[in-house]
Amino acid sequence: MGKVYLVGAGPGDADLITVKGLKTIQQSDVILYDRLINEELLSHAPERTELIYCGKSPNQHSLTQDRINNLLCKFAKQGKVVTRLKGGDPFIFGRGGEEAEVLGENGIPFEIVPGITSGSAAPAYAGIPLTHRDYSSSVTFVSGVSKSGEDTGKYWKHLAQGIDTLCIYMGVKNLPDICKRLILHGRDPNTPIALVHYGTTSMQQTVTGTLENIVDKSRTIKNPAMIIIGEVVQLREQIQWFEKISIEREVPAHAVVG
Repeated sequence: MGKVYLVGAGPGDADLITVKGLKTIQQSDVILYDRLINEELLSHAPERTELIYCGKSPNQHSLTQDRINNLLCKFAKQGKVVTRLKGGDPFIFGRGGEEAEVLGENGIPFEIVPGITSGSAAPAYAGIPLTHRDYSSSVTFVSGVSKSGEDTGKYWKHLAQGIDTLCIYMGVKNLPDICKRLILHGRDPNTPIALVHYGTTSMQQTVTGTLENIVDKSRTIKNPAMIIIGEVVQLREQIQWFEKISIEREVPAHAVVG
């Protein structure tokens, strides 16, 4: 019997993978990898390693989840070391829990290797602290896709009134509805909000506004993007750093910046 490692590849910057995550790549016979991982990480795999793309984008899956589960079991039963390389953290909106369940049911040895999730990394690279003594003592990670049949009124009231900082994954498509529901259930329309597109990568782009105007201000932002809502967003003005570094790298040393 082989073994499966469910590994968080981090939010996009290849340097943000954990040491243990990198070691699993280096010893893998098979790697099943997702769409949003930095493919630079695959260069650390041995030449013999079989690489299988499992990427999912909205309304388009290269492999179904059942097929991925079957492949994990199949290769492990062949005695291979299998790395399931997932964007961010495997247990935060990564379906790692579902895959671990299947492995457990089939008696296959596995390990979870946590990764840095985009919910914490993208705000950090945008200069937005999720907690701050003066602004936020609570933060919640939320999916922007609601489950059918849930009590939406109670759910949105809790999000609007009970939490200081919201980090919303997979919410760009539903941004108008998200803003509308939060305001409807008691959140101040002037609450600061930011969208961070491709956080931690060279393509990072951040747009800020309020619940009332962000839909118009962020029309150019597409998936993938993290949505951060709360008073902490206003701190970006003082402590943003990553995009400044990127600009400085693009400016010749002799240039004068006004």
